[in-house]
Amino acid sequence: MRFIDLISVKLTFYLIIGILLGYWLDFNWMVSAATLIGFATILFIGFNLQKRHAFPWFGLVAFLTTVALGAFVCTMVKGNSIQSHFSKQRITTSEIWHLKVHEVLKPTPYSNRYFAKVKSIAGNQASGSLLLSVNKDSSTTLIMDEIVAVRAKATKIEEPLNPHQFDYQAYLEKKGINYQIRVAPHQIHSLFRDPSTLRGIASRLREHIIGQLGKTDFGEDEFAVVQALLLGQRNDISESTWDDYRNAGAVHILAVSGLHVGILLLILQFFLRPLERLPKGKTLKLVLILVLLWTFAFIAGLSPSVVRAVTMFSFVAYALYLNRPTNTFNIIALSMFFILLIEPLFLFEVGFQMSYAAVFSIVWIYPKLQLFWSPSNWLGRYFWQLLSVSIAAQVGVLPISLYYFHQFPALFFISNLIVVPFLGIIIALGVLVLFLGLVRMVPEALVTVYNALIKTMNSIIGWVAQQEAFVFKNIPFDTVQLVLAYLMIFGLVFSLTKPKFKNIALLLGAVVLCSGWGTYQQHSQAQKEQLLFAHQTKNSVLLHQTGTKLNVYAHNASQAKRIVNAIQVGERITELTDNPLQNSYFINGKYVLIVDSLGIYLSPKHVDYLILTQSPQVNLERVIDSLRPSQIIADGSNFLSFIKRWEATCANKKLPFHYTGEKGAFYFKLKD
Repeated sequence: MRFIDLISVKLTFYLIIGILLGYWLDFNWMVSAATLIGFATILFIGFNLQKRHAFPWFGLVAFLTTVALGAFVCTMVKGNSIQSHFSKQRITTSEIWHLKVHEVLKPTPYSNRYFAKVKSIAGNQASGSLLLSVNKDSSTTLIMDEIVAVRAKATKIEEPLNPHQFDYQAYLEKKGINYQIRVAPHQIHSLFRDPSTLRGIASRLREHIIGQLGKTDFGEDEFAVVQALLLGQRNDISESTWDDYRNAGAVHILAVSGLHVGILLLILQFFLRPLERLPKGKTLKLVLILVLLWTFAFIAGLSPSVVRAVTMFSFVAYALYLNRPTNTFNIIALSMFFILLIEPLFLFEVGFQMSYAAVFSIVWIYPKLQLFWSPSNWLGRYFWQLLSVSIAAQVGVLPISLYYFHQFPALFFISNLIVVPFLGIIIALGVLVLFLGLVRMVPEALVTVYNALIKTMNSIIGWVAQQEAFVFKNIPFDTVQLVLAYLMIFGLVFSLTKPKFKNIALLLGAVVLCSGWGTYQQHSQAQKEQLLFAHQTKNSVLLHQTGTKLNVYAHNASQAKRIVNAIQVGERITELTDNPLQNSYFINGKYVLIVDSLGIYLSPKHVDYLILTQSPQVNLERVIDSLRPSQIIADGSNFLSFIKRWEATCANKKLPFHYTGEKGAFYFKLKD
């Protein structure tokens, strides 16, 4: 039976359609609930009719009911259509908010950040979640389940100020968060800690273990990796270590994911196998495995990624208990259905997408690779199996990785071949370290051995990451290419295993469409020209794109590298030129004048665009009277006090004023 014909696969697909509709169309929760009840009622009646007479519309009604279910759970989790949601209240001034810390995020250089649930506003009960940012202060750190009071005003999370940059607003929106509160440490007051939630208890247990292990002789980098590897806590990983693992194609090792839980499941299966000799031993073994898996999830803080992985492999453990390999796809689909039913917004998380893509690809492609070649000696067979798993997983996640991260580590198989075989030992010893840490009995010899293992793993990953010629970065890859890439993968695997006409037609069709899309993109880019002034603090960046060529004019080119890289990928730039920022430009008949900190400028007859940078000490009224500009632009290199004064002057002169720090990058009008 093909996996696409499984009922669980179909239902999961229908549920995903419903979640997408619920997210994009933003249904009212009452309409969504009424629709679900209506279709569920028809389905129930049809099911009873099916027992006595044929009901030809049963499949259609089941489809509509499942879609309605997906839309309903998504609408409820988003919560912004519910009347009690804080966004429904008209709040124009600062009010007293009571918030409950739901998740501690990785801090930025300037602030500590948290996801918080709203309990009340100005004494009125409210619901919903928001982002709480507290200005950096070593003495002010909040913890899970802490109830705090703040006087503040919630603001919409802003869109990125420059094109093609990481869209943090869209990222948070996919987590059901659209608002944020920014406060200074003295504006926040801790009330008490709510001890009721399971995640809060798990978080405190994780903090206790980290505190105990922190007293041992782990190296700083090694301890950060241990926290990530075993506890899902990645906040302390240095940027250099993170970059090494990413460039080596081994970043999945630094997150408690399906790989770790899958290895833990295999370890438990091996050590608990003697229980099968007892009466009801297989059932006892399954129960123990599930208890131990969820105990590990609890120790790891019940973070979303850990819960996802343990839920998925709980279903896999049940499939192994049934000993029916044909049920694997069924189990994977059921686990996805169950997870999305509880947390529908997981669908939009990269970790969720990559986990299931990797697991599905391994289950589907790995057996086919084993049929192509089977080495005669055990060592060759062992390494071929490892390589096959690595290739299968990488094929499954490659399109997603290119879509989100725009890079491909060509030496991924080396890091996986070297590290993954020892990951079982690392995880097994790590679990032992965790449990001993709970009772404060971690032997020094065990710490020394484990620290050496992690250090060796870091060194191997670092060596692979240094082979920069094999790390392909800044690869343009859009949504259309993502879909076509998966069509090509399906077509290729189908054609190699069953070379039928329809399979080959699928492959060739996907290749033709991909080539056609690439040609269309290339033609579109060749016709494109744009001039924009980007936003960056303490820097001025002017970008002129003609086709696939980008000229960069900046005060500090190295500081502008991140902005330029994002535009290079998003606009498919193939030729890049760095230039110093000049005082004037004449482009496509438009005169652009830049006045910097020196305040010196020429006096042409007419200026189309006047740009103010580096806080020039000028009398703007005189400048306007002299130059008669059509538009004034100020960037992030200016003092805010200057910005406010210039904005007022422009308002009095009825002249358009654009501050990139509020309105984002400015696009010049090159054609009338």
